[in-house]
Amino acid sequence: MSGLIGRKIGMTSIFDENGKNIPCTVIEAGPCVVTQVRTKEVDGYTALQLGFDDKAEKHATKASQGHFKKAGSAPKKLVAEFKEFKKEYQLGESVSIDIFVEGEYVDVTGTSKGKGFQGVVKRHGFGGVGQATHGQHNRLRAPGSIGASSYPSRVFKGMRMAGRMGNQKTTIQNLQVLKVIQDKNLLILKGCVPGHKNAYVTIHK
Repeated sequence: MSGLIGRKIGMTSIFDENGKNIPCTVIEAGPCVVTQVRTKEVDGYTALQLGFDDKAEKHATKASQGHFKKAGSAPKKLVAEFKEFKKEYQLGESVSIDIFVEGEYVDVTGTSKGKGFQGVVKRHGFGGVGQATHGQHNRLRAPGSIGASSYPSRVFKGMRMAGRMGNQKTTIQNLQVLKVIQDKNLLILKGCVPGHKNAYVTIHK
């Protein structure tokens, strides 16, 4: 679907017309530059490649410098492809936040916060094993049995165990657009989106 690349500014809350306090996320969305136009004849599908946030030329490879020069743009930190734009855009054109309207719903994709190595209670929501009585004192947050011994004599793939948590590509669906502030390129969405402050996200209509 069509959309934009943006940056998560942070969370706040606003009041609706009924006086209800709604938690929301502020995203700086665009403007994005069209860095490549995919066509059915050449690529087998139609899409637009958008670039967001300028990058110093010394940090860009020669190949990427040439790629962005075709679009008449400075090198970008992030590029992403979007399909099904209603309007036709040309190479080098800018796509702004006005493609969104208040009240519609969007999907937001980003990288979740990394939590490091975590146990099964935090990572998977286990309740812990056993009781604190009967002389047992140090197994409250343990995972318990991870498989039978004689058969199948192995641990099944996908067994929920302790390990690294977070830092994964995550999509939150059906977030309502509460406000579109065009002069500041700000999008206010109901609820939370993945990632830390200033993390890059893609917003899909």
